[in-house]
Amino acid sequence: MKITKSLIKKYNVPTPRYTSYPTVPLWENKFESIHDWMKIVKRTFDETNEDQGISLYIHLPYCESLCTYCACNTRITKNHKVEAPYIDSILTEWRRYLTTFGEAPIIRELHLGGGTPTFFSPESLHRLVNSILSSSRIHPERAFSFEGHPNNTSREHLQTLYDLGFRRVSYGVQDLDFKVQKTINRIQPFENLVRATDEARSIGYTSVNFDLIYGLPYQTSETVADTISRVLALRPERIAFYSYAHVPWKRPGQRAYDEADLPTDSVKRALYEVGKALLIEHNYTDVGMDHFALPGDELYVAYQNKTMHRNFMGYTDASTDLLIGLGVSAISDAKYAYLQNVKVVEHYRDQVTKKEMDWENGHILSDKDFFEKGQILDIACSAELRWESGEVDLDVLIRLNEMAAEGLIELYDKGFRVTELGMAFLRNICSVFDKRMHQKRLNDTPVFSKAI
Repeated sequence: MKITKSLIKKYNVPTPRYTSYPTVPLWENKFESIHDWMKIVKRTFDETNEDQGISLYIHLPYCESLCTYCACNTRITKNHKVEAPYIDSILTEWRRYLTTFGEAPIIRELHLGGGTPTFFSPESLHRLVNSILSSSRIHPERAFSFEGHPNNTSREHLQTLYDLGFRRVSYGVQDLDFKVQKTINRIQPFENLVRATDEARSIGYTSVNFDLIYGLPYQTSETVADTISRVLALRPERIAFYSYAHVPWKRPGQRAYDEADLPTDSVKRALYEVGKALLIEHNYTDVGMDHFALPGDELYVAYQNKTMHRNFMGYTDASTDLLIGLGVSAISDAKYAYLQNVKVVEHYRDQVTKKEMDWENGHILSDKDFFEKGQILDIACSAELRWESGEVDLDVLIRLNEMAAEGLIELYDKGFRVTELGMAFLRNICSVFDKRMHQKRLNDTPVFSKAI
């Protein structure tokens, strides 16, 4: 079976990306105080630190210019004097967590995201990371990675972070067509990507990831094919081929172009199929929502072994129950609860030193949340779900039978697996088990980007 216009029309609806469950807009079981959150963090830390270690995500929001497609929480400035005070705030927040832990954490996973982490100087990044690592123990199978902009990631950036234990870099490529780049205000010559990739490999990085986006204004099948063909010449170990999330109600920068400049639903899906076909032809494996990996890469191995994990950092081959998010808008997952930091830089810097620290949002998981989260993670990470007798509601079985008839899944006794066709609709398949989304009547304000 193949993707038809009727399937696209049916399933191209607002759907979460499931980096958490419940998804952030549906969080409701709030904390009464930050002390409630820290008690949960301490419980999870005590239960898992020695066995698993912890994960750290550090949000570095600054960029020198606004990429209009971007839906991340960013702060645009050319003033690099902001680096030192922002790092001071992160380290203050980290010390609060160290006090809560009561002993040195074992860092299994560390990721620098943004924004543009390489907005920060190598010296600033060294101060930040070294301060955190010097107060911690390092897991023998650590996974340290960072996001870099090909235009400003220098050899010194790469060497500094490599010396601190980083072995994977993710470059935001998005698209290589000049008209598209100009429209989204992200002009980066291909030569810069070649240089940044070659320098990373010459230093010793073992995994290079490229982020690409389909569905951007003025993209055509020809331009997408050209972008991917040029990217394939560099042979990155991983490629994330994301669907453009058009959310102008959240990111006004996306109003810089008209919606008429965006590909229609069916054309957008065709762009993905063009790109995916080229990736598969060149030995990449579709390992989940928008992610492709070469054989031998850690993410590919985790997918094959069904040990891949998904959290607020996306797909990862490292699985920990405690993820601490540091920095403005960063989200933490302490297994039993979630917490998101405040979203405004000045507010974050002002409140992080206060005794009663403020936060943007939070949620304590119920037993029902745990169960449904497990189901959704199984589908997202292994493209399969098994259940015991009586664990699946009738309405869920009705939806699954529809998807089986459409060729998206293959049902078997007490379970199903996602087909090759169904991988394009993985978010929709996960959403079948999203009881909160089905039960809660959202208002007319858009919340999620479309699935396709």
